[in-house]
Amino acid sequence: MVLRKMRFFCWYSFHLQFAVIISVTAPLTIDAFTGTYGINYGRIADNIPSPEKVVELLRAAKIRNVRIYDFDHSVLEAFSGTGLELVVGLPNGYLNNMSADADLALNWVKDNVQAFLPNTRIVGIAVGNEVLGGSDQELWGDLLGAVENLYNATKQLHLDDVVQISTAHSSAVFSNSYPPSSCVFEDNIEQYMKPLLKFFSLIGSPFCLNAYPFLTYMDDPKNIDLNYALFQQTLGIDDPKTDLHYDNMLDAQIDAAYSALEDAGFREMEVIVTETGWASHGDQDEAVATVQNARTYNYNLRKRLALRKGTPLRPKIMLRAYIFALFNEDLKTGATSEKYYGLFKANGSISYDIGFHGLKSSASALSLLSIKDFGVSGWFRPHYLTSTFCLIALILPLLSS
Repeated sequence: MVLRKMRFFCWYSFHLQFAVIISVTAPLTIDAFTGTYGINYGRIADNIPSPEKVVELLRAAKIRNVRIYDFDHSVLEAFSGTGLELVVGLPNGYLNNMSADADLALNWVKDNVQAFLPNTRIVGIAVGNEVLGGSDQELWGDLLGAVENLYNATKQLHLDDVVQISTAHSSAVFSNSYPPSSCVFEDNIEQYMKPLLKFFSLIGSPFCLNAYPFLTYMDDPKNIDLNYALFQQTLGIDDPKTDLHYDNMLDAQIDAAYSALEDAGFREMEVIVTETGWASHGDQDEAVATVQNARTYNYNLRKRLALRKGTPLRPKIMLRAYIFALFNEDLKTGATSEKYYGLFKANGSISYDIGFHGLKSSASALSLLSIKDFGVSGWFRPHYLTSTFCLIALILPLLSS
């Protein structure tokens, strides 16, 4: 018996020490994305539903993963108690001060993240958007400092195992992205990108990519098959270096990012698509921005994500994507197409049918609310229903006589 106890003690001690070693040496990975399908809730508009109505819409659509581009408290409060998982955004204009002042970062996390947890399920902070490769090069050098200060703030507040830190990149960070295996980071961006990737690798964050086959097709319509961009039947392309076949452009764009990461020394980093979509209306030179093409892309994308599979280069890493966007946004500037990426119109009705339902009319909502209220007050309990039907059965013959 004594020998058995000693063996158990040695076995327990070894595994306890091993677990401690693993917890110290292995990077902590925070998963801010449940399943495969999410959506971007942009609000550059003056005519979209209230955040409370948006919650109703998202829950009806069973879309759990949501990204916003700021930290508006009315949205954070509306999401409280809903179970929806929210990534909040730190706009680019905050990066300089956030990079320079660790105390500012700490207070920002306290006021805009910690104060709403756990009722509002804030699972991530997106630090800036498309900073590297963007027009404001002064921000390039601020990005890493802001990321580090915000992460250290979450760590100090014991939120680092709850809230993931990330930043999204556009295709402007890449060079030679065709075929996918040839993709590398632009020379002038690499000096900023590599330290950022090293830090993300240490804290277990993914590489976030905004990928738009719509925009890529628009840049070169003569040499790109529209069906290839829309997930339609097509000959596709073959990558001569890897011998991999691509039957849609989005997979190729993601694998181009994986190739660039591998070239930079970060082969194990996951790529998550933080924006992708197709405009349903545009200017005269945006002829492919149609309702039919937008429906085709988003319907086929939804089917693609439902397969829960990876890309040709990374078949074991399930593809996950946030769709851009929830609503058409009438105040966006630039090309007309920028205003028409929404799966839903400003009034909450669907822009086109891909299997979701829009917000119900106020009359319908009132009817449903009345039924719910009756249920709460007890009128729809089984024994009351039985009594009610019996009473009706007695009264009807009297009325007809």
